[in-house]
Amino acid sequence: MSTTPAPAEPADHRFLERFLWLSLATAVATVVLKAIAAVLTNSVGLWSDALESTVNLLAAGVALWAMRLSAKPADHNHDFGHGKAEYLSAAVEGTLIVVAAVAIITGAVNRFIHPVPLESIGIGALLAALASVGNLVTGLILIRAGRRHRSITLEADGKHLMTDVWTSVGVLAGIAVVGLTHLIWLDPLIALAVGVNIVFTGVGLIRRSVVGLLDATLPPEEVAIIQQALVPLTDDPRVHLTDLRTRESGRQRFVQATLTVPGEWTVSRSHDLADRVEEEVGRALPGTVTFVHVEPTD
Repeated sequence: MSTTPAPAEPADHRFLERFLWLSLATAVATVVLKAIAAVLTNSVGLWSDALESTVNLLAAGVALWAMRLSAKPADHNHDFGHGKAEYLSAAVEGTLIVVAAVAIITGAVNRFIHPVPLESIGIGALLAALASVGNLVTGLILIRAGRRHRSITLEADGKHLMTDVWTSVGVLAGIAVVGLTHLIWLDPLIALAVGVNIVFTGVGLIRRSVVGLLDATLPPEEVAIIQQALVPLTDDPRVHLTDLRTRESGRQRFVQATLTVPGEWTVSRSHDLADRVEEEVGRALPGTVTFVHVEPTD
């Protein structure tokens, strides 16, 4: 018997929105601190870091919009709800990351060609470090909440913040080395490395959102939970559950299956068993929408 614990009931979108408001507040504070640090030091690395944080702010706004849209119930134009809005949010966020990376790389190359000495390194590094601590805490909170509540929007936003943290670590290390060695070409070199690194994060988010938009099946462990839940439904060897199909749409799950029953069964008996199938799937994976098609055996 499977020992995989059954997932909890999906969280209300208003609860999840609190995490995005936290992300927005963190992004605003981070942009202000890093912009001041960049102005004080005139470091292209810090300017790049501040640019990425600005993208974080825009992305958090998009994520909040997607979270609210995905929570809307099905309507006459969207029979299966609006769950895929979360994948759209992740795609937008991934695209913004890539755009920011291109801007960072362009700025780094320009600073290589036209080097500029750094100023007020100490205070600038301190402000950037404070901003990074805030991003680190918020990013970890969002990733944990996203995985726990199956929200690609929260997870994507958290990963974006963690990318910003690693960016800041690299930039601060480069500034420290520049301050000690006075090798100002290290500043654009660090910025260039940062830009290349975050390209991979953006592409990864875009790839995951595309997979979701193409109706990917549920994870193997969740399919196993469904199959295990359906085993004890009936001991009649003539009853079979076949053609099991699954897909996920943001935090929503959809399951479709065919139930073959003896031809002499009444419609009422077949319908009751189909209802039990739907109830068991809902019990195993709370919040899942299940469709069961009944067919008579030959």
